[in-house]
Amino acid sequence: MQRRALVLATLAIAAAAIVAVATYFHSAPGTSGPASLTGRAAPSFTVPSLDGSQSSVAAYRGRIVLLNLWATWCPPCRAEMPDLQRFYQRYARSGVTVIGVDQGESGSRASQFARSLGIRYPILLDRSQQYGAVYAAAGLPTTIVIDRAGTIRAAFDGPLSFDQMAAAVSSLLQPRS
Repeated sequence: MQRRALVLATLAIAAAAIVAVATYFHSAPGTSGPASLTGRAAPSFTVPSLDGSQSSVAAYRGRIVLLNLWATWCPPCRAEMPDLQRFYQRYARSGVTVIGVDQGESGSRASQFARSLGIRYPILLDRSQQYGAVYAAAGLPTTIVIDRAGTIRAAFDGPLSFDQMAAAVSSLLQPRS
């Protein structure tokens, strides 16, 4: 009897989770999560960076920013980071930068992780996870595209490929008239 109740409770929880996930992923684009911020000014907080200085998203005004929220415990983050590094190297001369924002971890842990993957783009350390909260990150990784004026132009939950990153900034790279 107790085993049957446990099985039924487990099935009810699983069903509720499936409904919640299906509802989230089938809602209209831009109604929730980071995409709901498109067109707004990009929030910025000053936090430590891996190089020992203090920095923020606002420090990169004038550049196109691919802001990536991540953590060392996140397998999709690990999988995405080599493409972020390749994107950073490829587009740096076009006025684009990648900023990685580690969510809630120590500098030593984030630094060791970034070194192990050969990451050279700027890494900020958001121990209190302000960026995740203000950018409505539903999970990690979350990527926000910010234009040169500091306006959010696109936002994505989940990992992106190199080609998806390039497509996300392509319209911002057009010559200014």
